[in-house]
Amino acid sequence: MKEAAPRTIKLSDYQPPAYLIDSVDLNFDLREQGSRVAARLAVRRNPAGPGGPLRLDGEGLQPVWVRLDGGELAAGRYVIDEESLTVSDPPEAFVLETEVVIEPQDNTALEGLYRSGGMFCTQCEAQGFRKITWFADRPDVMARFTVRIEAEKARYPVLLSNGNPRAAGDLADGRHYAEWDDPIPKPSYLFALVAGDLRYVEGHHTTTSGREVQLRVYVEPENTDKCDHAMRSLIKAMRWDEEKYGRECDLEVYNVVAVNDFNMGAMENKGLNIFNSKYVLARPDTATDQDFLGIESVIAHEYFHNWTGNRITCRDWFQLSLKEGFTVYRDQEFSADMGARGVKRIEDVRKLRAHQFAEDAGPMAHPIRPTSYIEINNFYTMTVYEKGAEVVRIQARLLGPQDFRKATDLYFERHDGQAVTTEDFVRCMADASGRDLQQIQHWYDYAGTPQLQVSEAYDAATACYTLDITQTVPDTPGQQAKPPYLIPIVTGLVGADGRDLPVRLGEEATPSTQHTLELTAPAQRFVFHDVVERPVPSLLRGFSAPVKLEFAYSDEQLMFLMANDSDGFNRWDAAQTLARRVLLGMVGQYQHGIEMSVPDGFVEACRGALLSPDAEPALIAEVLSLPTLGYLGDFMATVDIDALHLARETLRITLGR
Repeated sequence: MKEAAPRTIKLSDYQPPAYLIDSVDLNFDLREQGSRVAARLAVRRNPAGPGGPLRLDGEGLQPVWVRLDGGELAAGRYVIDEESLTVSDPPEAFVLETEVVIEPQDNTALEGLYRSGGMFCTQCEAQGFRKITWFADRPDVMARFTVRIEAEKARYPVLLSNGNPRAAGDLADGRHYAEWDDPIPKPSYLFALVAGDLRYVEGHHTTTSGREVQLRVYVEPENTDKCDHAMRSLIKAMRWDEEKYGRECDLEVYNVVAVNDFNMGAMENKGLNIFNSKYVLARPDTATDQDFLGIESVIAHEYFHNWTGNRITCRDWFQLSLKEGFTVYRDQEFSADMGARGVKRIEDVRKLRAHQFAEDAGPMAHPIRPTSYIEINNFYTMTVYEKGAEVVRIQARLLGPQDFRKATDLYFERHDGQAVTTEDFVRCMADASGRDLQQIQHWYDYAGTPQLQVSEAYDAATACYTLDITQTVPDTPGQQAKPPYLIPIVTGLVGADGRDLPVRLGEEATPSTQHTLELTAPAQRFVFHDVVERPVPSLLRGFSAPVKLEFAYSDEQLMFLMANDSDGFNRWDAAQTLARRVLLGMVGQYQHGIEMSVPDGFVEACRGALLSPDAEPALIAEVLSLPTLGYLGDFMATVDIDALHLARETLRITLGR
């Protein structure tokens, strides 16, 4: 028998849900085999929906009963198949009750409710809730959840779900229960349940408005001595979100659970974040600095989702970058504020270039917002997350700090409690700032990494310096002839003394030492005035857009920028470009039987960077780091790994002396 072809889901086919679900009451009877889930849904017809029968998603569910408004539904009133429960001709508003049997112990897909390592746990993003009970398992159906969990007390002494605890107590036969109420409507992918033998470390946070939030980090018994850093990170993230975005925690209790067997890394379930233990547990004698930084970042990322993803969520899964791109940007900025900003930017761009640029250049290239998918889990990609964050960064750069804060405040005010799109986000940026940002949407709609070609001219007689910039976006699968993007290119002109020159751009009346060039056309000219000497341009400072930029820097200019550029990222980038040239030159020497030699100028440039009095040590360490073999191999038609390794080791030893 031939299997049916996989079904392609298209963005253009989106329709609002036919029915909305205002509240959900769930009752879990957890057993070693044959767990039962009873659900009570308050349903009403969506006036903006397409009409028709009620269709709820459900997979692998064993039905016990189906009731509508308290009465058992006759067999002819509903249909159950492998993917759904359909109720024909329901009233305008009604209560639907169901009970199903599920087998978490056999759930090897680890989607929905599963048991692993002696613990019940859930993972519902993107479409796991349908394996727990029948529901409209889509992000634009947001409901208020109350949950009752019953389980054997000896094996599962801790029973957790979303929101605030409301009741707990003992039952017959050595069992007990806990009840949870989440007052904030949420989509089903944010539902969570954990039942197991856990211990916790407790902390507290007082919000700006004076509310007290109880914080707990739950872990397996042997790990209680490794939670302090995670707790400190959570408190710092809460405080930072209040200061930077005006966003407070909206619950009485906020729980974090670290599970050795959790399959997704980390998940932002409302008020019950679940992590793999590696992203929570750390102790100074067993963890590295990178472990501590990584935990701080991931804890913050999942907390920041409370507003960017949970209270405001995605209309459909094509909008995944709406929550992930914005939240990655927020966690990057948090980490930059907690540590060395320049170093953090270098780390993020290094990862972006190594992985996302390759994704954009390959056969699986896709836009930040895809137009179709067969399996949504395949789109949790570097493009959706990291490139999505870069596009938020572009908008923050274009608006400036004050207008960007106004725009995010408007976004939270306008769309709280809604499921929205990337257009809604960009519209808030435009409405708050008064700017025309239509071209920003191209970043969301098209795949590929824009490529910029930059040339210069200097006229000493008129003290004018000119940059001519062209942009092209390469063809990608299914997308050709792309329109020009809006690309901010942060630029400084560096004088012979190593300082940024105060110059005027175009018709500006006041000189400045740094300008944001807004490239909007396929080719554009930017003219700087009052340029009293021929400068060295420092282009794309802070990596102000995720592009590939080509400018014919000489080795001497790169050495100069490496030693003098006021932008830490560009100092590092100049050093990387120069080191790449040196290393590939040494490879050429080796391949032609010539003894490898290191240019004296490069050694002196490194010495100058090392002795620089104004740069932070962490940044200098990055500036002096050599490109990886993988990065260098991208610039070779045929990769000679032996020659690359020998060249890199020779250069490393020479610099060490």
